[in-house]
Amino acid sequence: MAIQPLLPPWPGTMTGRERFRRQMHFQSVDRSFNMEFGYWNENFTLWPLFAENGIHNNEEADLFFSFDRIEKIGGNTWMSPPFEARVVEQRDGMNIIINSDGLLAEVPADGHDTIPHYLKSSIVTPDDWKRCKEERFRRDDPARIPDIEAFKAAHPADRDYPLGVWCGSMIGRIRDMLTFEGLAYAVYDYPDMVEDMVETCCVLVEDFLDRVLPHFDFDYASGWEDICFKNGPIVSVDFFRSVVMPRYKRIRRKLDSYGIDLWYTDCDGDVRPLLPYFLEGGINCLFPFEVMGCAHPGELLDRYPGVLRIMGGVDKIQLGAGREAIRRYLETLVPYVERGGYIPFCDHRCPPNVSPDDYLYYLDLKQKMFGMK
Repeated sequence: MAIQPLLPPWPGTMTGRERFRRQMHFQSVDRSFNMEFGYWNENFTLWPLFAENGIHNNEEADLFFSFDRIEKIGGNTWMSPPFEARVVEQRDGMNIIINSDGLLAEVPADGHDTIPHYLKSSIVTPDDWKRCKEERFRRDDPARIPDIEAFKAAHPADRDYPLGVWCGSMIGRIRDMLTFEGLAYAVYDYPDMVEDMVETCCVLVEDFLDRVLPHFDFDYASGWEDICFKNGPIVSVDFFRSVVMPRYKRIRRKLDSYGIDLWYTDCDGDVRPLLPYFLEGGINCLFPFEVMGCAHPGELLDRYPGVLRIMGGVDKIQLGAGREAIRRYLETLVPYVERGGYIPFCDHRCPPNVSPDDYLYYLDLKQKMFGMK
């Protein structure tokens, strides 16, 4: 069923692609690029705004609110095949599952959104990794070959929206595979194993980039790490600098050879201890930049002017605190949007405790502050 938009697109004189490229390169624009990162799954049933209008997911919500379009092309750069995800036991309102990364985890049986309680990883020792690598990380797996013609049909050269290329994860998905605790131990107990995991991730991303970069004029690159929490990174800075950052530099060289100078990574929590090495490795944009676990985006944009970009950084806590709090917070972002290199949106999936009426107020106020005057 076609989505009937609730809001009209923000007016403008540029295409979305031109606007995005200029805004993220500190150049003048007609208005801010208008996007959001999405919503918790519960929002689609708890918010009458969504439930009564047949909005079931983030893609439909983007159309419903007429956000600017932004896309990316991704590839098979992780386990192939993944583990078979299944429920292995039910007890006390919880499901014990094996997920696609081979983790035994406890999740609510009612399916509501929460971080799983991980119980055990399938990969603990170097022997486990050797077996898994041989079975699930083959570079010659035919499933890793992207369908270039399908991508071209979906994203023609004359598109009017920004298109990115996926650069995977050098350490975040390894955290997923080993668990938080498992990775914390493994970098000390089996450092060679962990470095081989990082190298494997890098090579698979390089293979994908070699296959797609010649065929598209990409506007940005993207990645995902999630290796920080409110007290900082879950790996040591020395490990990150000596093991992870050199792999970023290899990917950056490939991106540079095709003129892709904007590269963001999705990493929650306090990224400040790692930020110098993200930047040195070639990642120059943070997304979606959670405020509560890190800082106001202006702190880091002021520290790295003209170098660092941020996408996100609208504090979800303030979105849930009412209209006056929303207004006060957005006012603090005005100089950074005006400077460029910053696109404001909710600093992760918007949670259901935010009133839908207050959310509409936020979208309207955002347009008044950052849309065409």
